[in-house]
Amino acid sequence: MSGPGPRLVAYIDGASRGNPGPAAIGVVIQHGQGRVLREIAEYLGETTNNVAEYRALLRALAEAEALGAAELVVLTDSELLARQLQGQYRVRSAALTPLFGEAMARLRRFHRAAVRHVPRRRNAAADALANRALDQARRP
Repeated sequence: MSGPGPRLVAYIDGASRGNPGPAAIGVVIQHGQGRVLREIAEYLGETTNNVAEYRALLRALAEAEALGAAELVVLTDSELLARQLQGQYRVRSAALTPLFGEAMARLRRFHRAAVRHVPRRRNAAADALANRALDQARRP
């Protein structure tokens, strides 16, 4: 490993059944070599899909920081999230503005960090975790 800590990759997904509706996050954090370090499937309650996407990002950033990551690449199938964080789209939603601000502040804590859009098929593990959390929350 080069630098003060490891290079990690986080796959994230936020899901909402209805918009707003029951929502959850899925996060998979891997060492740069592909070894899975964390899998998170967490129910959020009622919120929008975009808020769920930001919550997944914030959880991934907190976990990566706790793992001592120096470098982090976040992969998401949310084009909106990726483009907002890359500065290509403005954040217009009042609900997303504070989440965006927190995400930008947390991203700056890493030596190097990037958020990239990937096709949904490349994000299947995080998607499956978010859906598992939603399915488990629906059980009595």
